[in-house]
Formats: sequence, structure tokens, C-alpha cells
Amino acid sequence: MHDAGQIERTIGAFARTPNNGMILTATAFAQFHRKPIITLADRHKLPTVYFQRALVADGGLVSYGPDTIDLHRRAATYVDRILKDEKPADLPVQAPTEYELVINLKTAKALGLTVPITLLGRADEVIE
Repeated sequence: MHDAGQIERTIGAFARTPNNGMILTATAFAQFHRKPIITLADRHKLPTVYFQRALVADGGLVSYGPDTIDLHRRAATYVDRILKDEKPADLPVQAPTEYELVINLKTAKALGLTVPITLLGRADEVIE
């Protein structure tokens, strides 16, 4: 999707195909248009995995992505090292090491989905 007008057409067309689901990746477009994307996915009963907990709190079904609190904590160590005169270019690039799984049971119920107890047991947070 490249513009807001495509959101409804794309999600609607995608939802008409049986047994589909959607994965929304982390982009500025997705972040900016998160509310209409969540609303349309729910309206079309399209199970969607999001990239961030906040989208599940806004009504999305499931998110799996880096733990942003952990990322901020780790960034603080970089600031500390820079303030201690280390060159930023000498600091290693680090990938996220902690990921979180968040499930919205209210949305699952609205979509007619039953979330397996084993998946609920692995979730970092369950929104009811």
C-alpha cells in the first residue's frame, strides 16, 4: 500500500480470498495509518499480526516484535559510552534480543477465533 486510498481497497480485496491472514510490518506508513488498518482488518475479520504491542492495545489481534522498553534501556548504555568518550563509530550495531508476544482476546473472539491455551501460555501479555 502506498497511500491511504489503497488501504481499504487492498484490505477488502485481500479479505475476500478465503483462509487469509495479514502481517503488518514496521513501516512509517503502517504506523501513521494504524487506526484505519486495524479497523478494516477487524471489520473484514482478517486475522492480522502486527509489529508492535500498541497496535494490539488499539484493537489488533496479535503482535510479535522487539521489546521497545529493552531497546531503550540498551540505547542508554550507548549514550553512557559516548559520554565516556567512546567514538560512536566504534560501537557495535546490535539487533534486538528480546521479543514480546501480545494477544488481544477480545479481538480474537470478535473474529471467531479460539486462541490455543499453549499460545496464551507463551504470551508476554494477554489483553482481555
